[in-house]
Amino acid sequence: MAVLVEQLITSDILKPARYLGNERLAVHKPWDAATVRWVLTYPEVYEVGASNLGHIILYNILNVQPNQLCDRAYLPAPDLGAKLRNNQIPLFAVESKRALTEFDILGFSLSYELGATNILEMLDLAGIPLTWKERSSEGSSSQSPVTSHQYPLIFAGGQTATSNPEPYADFFDFIALGDGEELLPEIGLVIAEGKAAGLSREELLLDLAQIPGVYVPQFYELGENGAVKPLRPDVPERIIRRVATPIPAYSIGLVPYVETVHDRLTIEIRRGCTRGCRFCQPGMLTRPARDVEPEKVVEAIEAGMRATGYNEFSLLSLSCSDYLSLPAVGMEIKNRLKNENISLSLPSQRVDRFDENIANILGGTRQGSLTFAPEAGTQRMRDIVNKGLTNEELLRGVKTAWEQGWDKIKLYFMIGLPGETDADVLGIAETVRWLQRECRGQGRRPISFNLTISNFTPKPHTPFQWHSVSTAEFARKQDLLRQEFRRIRNIKVNFTDIRLSAMEDFIGRGDRSLGKVLLRAWQLGAGMDSWYDSVETAFKAWGEAIAEAGLDWKYRQVENGEWNLFSLGNEEQEKLSPVTCHPFGVRQSLMGETPKTALAHLSPSSPLDLPLPWDHIDTGIDKKWLQEDLKRALEAAVVPDCSFEGCSHCGVCGTDFGHNIVIEPPAIPQFVGDFVPNTTKAQRLRVWFGKQGDMALVSHLDLMRLFDRVMRRAGLPVAFTGGFHPHPRIALASALSLGSTSSGEIVDFELTQPMDVEDFRTQLVSQLPSDIPIYRIEEIDLKAPAANQAMKAAEYLLTISTPGNVEADKWQDWIVAILDQDEILSEVMTKSGKQQSINLRDRLFEIDLVQVNTSPAESQAILRYLGSCRHDGVILRPEQILSILEIVAGAEFHLLHIHRNRLVLET
Repeated sequence: MAVLVEQLITSDILKPARYLGNERLAVHKPWDAATVRWVLTYPEVYEVGASNLGHIILYNILNVQPNQLCDRAYLPAPDLGAKLRNNQIPLFAVESKRALTEFDILGFSLSYELGATNILEMLDLAGIPLTWKERSSEGSSSQSPVTSHQYPLIFAGGQTATSNPEPYADFFDFIALGDGEELLPEIGLVIAEGKAAGLSREELLLDLAQIPGVYVPQFYELGENGAVKPLRPDVPERIIRRVATPIPAYSIGLVPYVETVHDRLTIEIRRGCTRGCRFCQPGMLTRPARDVEPEKVVEAIEAGMRATGYNEFSLLSLSCSDYLSLPAVGMEIKNRLKNENISLSLPSQRVDRFDENIANILGGTRQGSLTFAPEAGTQRMRDIVNKGLTNEELLRGVKTAWEQGWDKIKLYFMIGLPGETDADVLGIAETVRWLQRECRGQGRRPISFNLTISNFTPKPHTPFQWHSVSTAEFARKQDLLRQEFRRIRNIKVNFTDIRLSAMEDFIGRGDRSLGKVLLRAWQLGAGMDSWYDSVETAFKAWGEAIAEAGLDWKYRQVENGEWNLFSLGNEEQEKLSPVTCHPFGVRQSLMGETPKTALAHLSPSSPLDLPLPWDHIDTGIDKKWLQEDLKRALEAAVVPDCSFEGCSHCGVCGTDFGHNIVIEPPAIPQFVGDFVPNTTKAQRLRVWFGKQGDMALVSHLDLMRLFDRVMRRAGLPVAFTGGFHPHPRIALASALSLGSTSSGEIVDFELTQPMDVEDFRTQLVSQLPSDIPIYRIEEIDLKAPAANQAMKAAEYLLTISTPGNVEADKWQDWIVAILDQDEILSEVMTKSGKQQSINLRDRLFEIDLVQVNTSPAESQAILRYLGSCRHDGVILRPEQILSILEIVAGAEFHLLHIHRNRLVLET
C-alpha cells in the first residue's frame, strides 16, 4: 500500500522535488506483475545519490529483468526525516511511494567508511530492525517460508563493502562483492526461485551464498587468530570479487528536476586501473583494466544527450587519460554536437598524459576546471607510492594546460605516506613555487592553484595496508605546510580533517567487534559524517561510542600510529598473542629518512603474515604480492603499468577475473571548430502554460533548467545569447512561489528559424511532463517587449482559513471594508536592508469572494484578487493579502494554497 505522502512532500521542506520519483527516464513497472521487488537505496541525500553512476546503471539493469522491478530510496534530509518520525510514517521508495518493508530486497551502496550510520538511519526510518539477528527473530523465524518474511533482505555493495565488510557484518544479511551488473540479476533469480519454493530466510541465504560474489556474514565467525572462517562446510572459505564488462548504454537514465552534484550525463570509458599506485584501493579492487569500445562510447553519449537534454557530459574512469581513445572519442563527440553548446568534463587526470589533444576536447566556449593529482612533492616520494610521474612530466602537463588557456588548476597531494620526511612535505610547497615560476608570460595572468592536502589513510588490499601515522604527526606536517604556504601567492589550500581521517582508518581496517561502535555512534547522533557542518557532531559521537565499547585503547593506537609491530623485537612479539599483534602499519619511525632499514623486519616470520580481517575476501590480488610490493616501495622501486608494459604478477589475470583489455585508439578526427552561438533571432513564440500537481514543487530555477533540457530533447532551434557563456534565449515571465499551482504562466522562446506554431507545440509537448500543460502559443513581434518586461498585473485564487465559524456574509463584509479603504500601509524591508512603508491598497485592483466552507472549528474561503505584478518590483504578493485581511478584520488568517490564474501584460 502506498504511503500517503501529501502531508510529507510539501513546500515547507527543502527541495521537495527530491522525493517525487517522476524524473525523466524513471521506470514505473506494475507492482503486481513483479515477482521480485528491489529497492536500491543510496545512503546520502538525493543530490548525491541520484547522480551516482553505479546507482543509475544497476537501477536500469534490474528494471530490464523480466518479472522484477526496482525502485529507489535516498537518505531524507533532516526536515523530511523529522516529519516521518513525527507522523509515524515509514520511509518510502520514491517511485511507488510504498514503505520499504513491502519490498523483497533492499540494497545499500557503501562507499565510505563512516557511511554506515546513514544506512542505520534509513533502516530505522523504515521501521526495519538494524541487525540481521533482529530481522531473523522478529515477526518470523529464520525457518519461516520466504513469502512470509516480515522484513526484506538487506545487503550492501560498493567499494567499502567489498574491501572490508567485517565492521558492518552485524547489519547486513549479505554483501555483494565487486561489480553488480551480472551479480544482482543472478541474486534476483535465486530470490524468485526461493519464494516459489517457500524457502526459509536461512535457506534462501544459504542458496545466495553459493553465488560467486555473495558473502553471508552470519555463516562466518572471527577466529582466535583474527581470521574470518566459515561456520559450516557448505559455504566457501574465501568469497570472490565479481568482475563485469561496462555497458555504456545503461548509463543513460534519471534526469532529476533538482540540480544534483553531478548534473550531467556520465559515461564510463574504462573500468579498472593498473597504474599500481600503492596507496590506491580502487586501483587494486577494480583490476583488470577494461577499455570500452570507442564506437559504443560515442553511440551512448550521442543517444544520451538526445534522451536527457543535458548540456554537459563526463567521461568516467579511474584514469581517463589511460583510455587511449580519449582524444578520438572526445573530438568525435565535440564535432557531432558542435552546434548545441555541449561541454565535456573529466575527473582528475594523469598529468603526464595531458597534451594538446586532450586540451582541445576540453576547451571551447565553456572551459571547465582541470584537476591533476601529483600526490607527492618530491620525485623520491612519487617513486615510493609508484605514481609513475617525473618532474619533467608534471611540468609539461601543467604548462600545456596553462598555454591552452587554463589559469586555475586543482592539484591533489597527500601527507603521511610511508617513507615521508619533512623535506618531502615541504617539497609540496616547493613544487607549487616551481610550477608558478615556469608558467609565467607577458600578457597572461599568473597561474593559480587550488590545493587539497589529504591525510593518507591506509586501505585494505593495498601494499600500504600495514602502514600507520599518528594524528600528532599529521598535525605537525599540516602546520609545516601552512607556514610555507603563507609565502606563496595565488593559491588556495584545503586540508582534510585529521580526526575524521583517524576515524576512517579505525573503521576501515577494523573487524566485527566494531559493529557495536557503529550502532552506538548512530544512536549518539553520527550521520552525514562526510559533510563539513557535521564534523563536530560526528567526531563527538564516534569518540563516545568507542569509549562506551571499551575500544578507546584501540583507537588511541590509531591516533598514535601504533597499529603495527615493526618497532618490536622478536622477543617482545612472542609475548603478544596474534590477536593483540595485528599488523596495521609500518611504524613511521621505520619509514623515515632511511626506509631500507625496515627491510630487515619483513622476514617470513614477520607480522605481515598474520591474518587480517579482510583476508577471506578474494580480490584476485595475492597477499604475498602486496608484501613484495611494500618491499619495493621501501626501496623506491617503480612497477610499470601492466596494461602497457610487462605483467607485474599481482595474481588477478586469469579465468576468474579476466585480463586487461586495451583497445587500440582510432585516428583523431579533424577538429571542425568550437561552438559558435547562433544569435539569430528569426521568431519569438510566447507560450501560456500551467504548473500543476507535482510540478508545483519544482522551483523556479529548476523549471528554467527543465525548459532548457526540453528544448534540447525536442530539437527546437532556440537562439543563444552571445558572450563567453552563451545561454538559450528562454525567458520565464515571473517566478511562482514553491508549492503554488498555476494555469497562467508565460514563457518566451526565441528561435533561429521560423517554425509552424502547431509543429512547435507538438515537439514541445512531447518532451514536457504532463503536469506542465500547454494552453496557448502565439507568435510575437521580435521588437515587442519580453513578457517579463510587459507584466502589469497577476490574478490569483487564494485558499484562506480563519478560526471559528465565519459565514459568507462576514467574509463579504471584510472584502467591502478592504475596497472602501484608500490606504492600507505595511512595512517592508528593501534589498538594501532599510524599512519602507508601502500602500498595499494602491497595488490591489480587484478582490472578491469565490467560495466559503464553514465548520465550527474553522472557516475556509477562496478569494480571487487582481494585483500589481511589475518587473520593477511593484508587486502585491499573496502573503500580503493576509496582511490586509488582518489589518481590516482584526482576526487571524492562514494561507492554505496559492493558485495563479493569469498574468496580465501591457498591450
